[in-house]
Amino acid sequence: MPISKCPPKSEPLWKAWDRKAQKNGLRHQVFAVNGDHYVGKWKDNLKHGKGTQVWRKNGAIYEGDWKFGKRDGYGTLSLSDQETGKYRRVYSGWWKGDKKCGYGIQFFGPKEYYEGDWCGNQRSGWGRMYYSNGDIYEGQWCNDKPEGEGMLRLKNGNRYEGNWQRGMKNGWGRFFHLDHGQLFEGLWVDNIAKCGTMIDCGRDEAPKPTQFPIPEVKILDPDGVLAEALATFKKTQEEGD
Repeated sequence: MPISKCPPKSEPLWKAWDRKAQKNGLRHQVFAVNGDHYVGKWKDNLKHGKGTQVWRKNGAIYEGDWKFGKRDGYGTLSLSDQETGKYRRVYSGWWKGDKKCGYGIQFFGPKEYYEGDWCGNQRSGWGRMYYSNGDIYEGQWCNDKPEGEGMLRLKNGNRYEGNWQRGMKNGWGRFFHLDHGQLFEGLWVDNIAKCGTMIDCGRDEAPKPTQFPIPEVKILDPDGVLAEALATFKKTQEEGD
């Protein structure tokens, strides 16, 4: 009896193309429809592992770690400088869920940058900010602003040490006027000193000391004042009995 063999069924072309399109492992340059391109590792059709992404619209480039399609781990973000034509580093540090999270350094300009903790793309935790005018803030941050304990050192050497809230001096703090040789200690509300005491501090070494020193406030006869207070207290007790 003759035996007939059925030819094997061929796989539809779309299945083969779909299987090849699923990106896994290391891939060379892969372009998106909008012109963005990526070079690096993939997993389940998502960027995963080490890779470099270039955005065509703003010329930004990210080199670092990816996790299931998002920047996650350590990486560096750079922007193209239109004047020099070279790339300028904007941020180097840790990422989580496509946002800055953990320790990192952000460059806002040639002489202005922040180094410290981040959370959800905002400065949060401990950090140090170098401002373009020469001032330096070091301390706690929350929601991208100084919050908690911190010190602001001005370019001329004067400094504030104390509490901050919403990016302003709020609460108890001390301001060292080192240029005049004075120290103010007291309560602040929204960058304004409301009440406190001013004393001379390093006045002899100050570059521009005040014309007259602050006079010392003291009791001329402390023993007499104490004796009078004790006598008044004793008399009050006797009258009460």
